[in-house]
Amino acid sequence: MKNGQSKQFERLTVFYGGKVKNAAKMNVLLALAILGSGIVLSGCKSAPVLTQDQALAMIQAKYDATPAVGANIIVNNDGMVQGATAKLWNRTTIYPNKYWADFTLTPEGKKVVKQVGGGDLIKWRPDSPTDNKYSIVLVTAAANHLKARDIKDIQDVGKTKTVTFTEGVDLTGVPDVLTGIAHNPGNQLSTTRQADFVLDNGAWKLQSIE
Repeated sequence: MKNGQSKQFERLTVFYGGKVKNAAKMNVLLALAILGSGIVLSGCKSAPVLTQDQALAMIQAKYDATPAVGANIIVNNDGMVQGATAKLWNRTTIYPNKYWADFTLTPEGKKVVKQVGGGDLIKWRPDSPTDNKYSIVLVTAAANHLKARDIKDIQDVGKTKTVTFTEGVDLTGVPDVLTGIAHNPGNQLSTTRQADFVLDNGAWKLQSIE
């Protein structure tokens, strides 16, 4: 090989050899970049989905974990008449003003209802014969847990999730007459509540009910 051809060959070898080395380096860098991005993506897992059924189940589990209690029933004048007609209590005393009276729980009444302060004597003391706002509070003997229902769409609030739902009084085991009295004006058998959920070790957890 002539001297000129030898130098030309050396220049071509250097040139193409450099391109091959640069390409190899680029391939290595590209592979490292892809590997690095994979590590980042694997370390940034998205939060799990929280469905309405899951949220409702956690709320109800919270209620079921608390002791069952009797339901408070507000008894107005109409309710007193309903209870007396059903023989849950009898009028034992009427006062000279004609609108005060004492009622005593019957044996049947004692099985299904009790007074907040205890005792069998119900003291009926309205302010006047036309006092339609006067009422007393009785407690059902049947004890139940609150019930969650009618859950709405779950909302994202920062790193938490919130949802509104209806908290209802459960009247299971309560006689029909008392259930009817519980639906008279003045009683509130359901309330709108809000539940908050937070992530705990990668799973949604009920934080609070307001």
